[in-house]
Amino acid sequence: MEKRKGKLKIFFGYCAGVGKTYMMLNTAHQKYVEGVDVVIGYIEPHDRKETMDLVHGLETIPTKQIEYKGHTFKEFDLDSALKRHPQLILVDELAHTNISGSRHEKRYSDIEELLRAGIDVYTTVNVQHLESLHDIVESITRIKVNERIPDHIFDDADDVKLVDIEVDDLLIRLEEGKIYPKNRAKRALEHFFAKDNLIALRSIALRRCADRVNLIATPHTRTFAKDHILVCLGSSPTNEKVIRTASRMAQAFHADFTALYVETDQQSHMSEKTMAQLQSNLKLARHLEADIVSTYGNDIPYQISQYVKTSSVSKLVIGRSYQKPSIFKKATIVDRLNQLSPDLEIYIIPDARSKASAHSSLDLKSYIHFTKKETLSTISILLLTTLASYGIFTIQPNATNAILLFVLAACVIGVTTLYPIYSILAAIYSVTIINFLFIEPRFTFEMSSSQYTLIFICMIAVSFTISYFTRKLKRENILASLHAHSMDVLLETSQKLQMCNTYDDVKEEACYQLHRMLKRLIIYYPVKNKTLQEPTLYSEQHISDDLHSLYTSKEETAVAKWVLENNKNAGASTSTLPHAKGLYLAIRKKDDIFAIIGIAMQHKEELPQYEKGLLKAMLNEIALTMDSMKQQNLKNETITRIQWVESIGHDDI
Repeated sequence: MEKRKGKLKIFFGYCAGVGKTYMMLNTAHQKYVEGVDVVIGYIEPHDRKETMDLVHGLETIPTKQIEYKGHTFKEFDLDSALKRHPQLILVDELAHTNISGSRHEKRYSDIEELLRAGIDVYTTVNVQHLESLHDIVESITRIKVNERIPDHIFDDADDVKLVDIEVDDLLIRLEEGKIYPKNRAKRALEHFFAKDNLIALRSIALRRCADRVNLIATPHTRTFAKDHILVCLGSSPTNEKVIRTASRMAQAFHADFTALYVETDQQSHMSEKTMAQLQSNLKLARHLEADIVSTYGNDIPYQISQYVKTSSVSKLVIGRSYQKPSIFKKATIVDRLNQLSPDLEIYIIPDARSKASAHSSLDLKSYIHFTKKETLSTISILLLTTLASYGIFTIQPNATNAILLFVLAACVIGVTTLYPIYSILAAIYSVTIINFLFIEPRFTFEMSSSQYTLIFICMIAVSFTISYFTRKLKRENILASLHAHSMDVLLETSQKLQMCNTYDDVKEEACYQLHRMLKRLIIYYPVKNKTLQEPTLYSEQHISDDLHSLYTSKEETAVAKWVLENNKNAGASTSTLPHAKGLYLAIRKKDDIFAIIGIAMQHKEELPQYEKGLLKAMLNEIALTMDSMKQQNLKNETITRIQWVESIGHDDI
């Protein structure tokens, strides 16, 4: 029998103080009178007498005390709530961020776990906390709201109760000190609680509720002529606005929503700040329930057009990139896309910050970077060239020969090094040493002829050009190799899995391929009769006792158990149990879980995007193999039973 899922009711308002918590408590009392088992999980202590009076008469679960940075914080006790398991629980402030050390990073994840356990939940949230509306709210109020929830939680709620109040009445409540203390109320009136802000927020809240009603009323069974909206991901801070706009469009059109990231050769040389922004944008897209897709290549418009053609994309949402003024007209990404995909609807999202972002995105590390190997190689080539040219000059005193040798050396350095700085420095050295040793007057830095000046300029230009194109070609080869490697791994995994006869064979092959791809310790938990079995650790290197104990500890096993019970990823780099040493994922087909895979994340950075995509594909392939094996076993058992029944019947006859 399938476990009942709890129902979620959200009390929704446009601002603090409209009466969400009051109405939630009032409704809960009515349920209590009707005989429903109601408890209070957490109520935000707003020090509002009318609200806090309604707390009395209802059972309250004590808060959990968490120590963090020398302070004690009170948080909702999820484990106690699950143990108490009431029919209905009240958990205020849906968008709240939990203190570090909690099971989940966000309170909405706590509520999702309560719902999976079959407990009904009442909660509250304001319009400014909806992720897709963040940029709109920020543009109105000039205030950045840090606590936000994915829109799907709001849209998928079983009931949303709009708690509305006239703006003038809300301002009276604020001035009377019923929302904030009077010293805070005056400041609030000058900022977030400005009347124009409240009018705009109220309008947005009403419209968002209407959109949700329309979404529910639209039949999801309609598949013909369905729109598919694609948003392009990047490392720019302005990309957040583009993603949110695309999400709102997907909601409005009831369309499929995909976020495409084109990985170029520049990614390996991104600064930490730029990489962090990229990860933030990817997280936001996942937050808004976009299907994340990655491709590889330096020609971004071409990669986008290829995905558009193969995935039936009808609308593309892209940010407007800033271009420096130039006398030469340069084709933009949009121009190229119009050529490659003329039937595609393209929506360009402008942003006043794009110019500033363009200037700040320049990363000199991609051009100026030194490595020990390339430095020694460059010095060796230059010294050998200097000795060879000086030897030739003593035999035949002609500066042209020396110039040709150094041009050749510059070409070799450009081919053998990755960063242009080596070619530039080599060209400067070549010009200096040629002028000093071979050009009259010798052993001085004076030039007797202007023709040598042109030669030297050409040498620097040639060196830099060769280095630039060599670097570009090498990185394109790296991207091509990554793509080819991904395909090879998937193909080999698929072929090897097809040859497996038992679950143990699948386990061995899965662990081998995952370790080969990720170069990390793999922890494999078999699942039998929906119960977690003893783990197996896999690595080509020796696994020390300390490492074994670390990844098989009670804490790590508890994370794997949580993944099994909740059918969601958890552990390091996620918002659930993020302090774990490993990342834990389920090998599953829908709700049928075959095993839990752990990936060691200690002292290692988050998985790159291309590895995440490949990991997802591999786990799906492993799950399909296990499911096929399961179905075959069931089929064999059925045949055996039929044969047994038939044999009994034959004997009786």
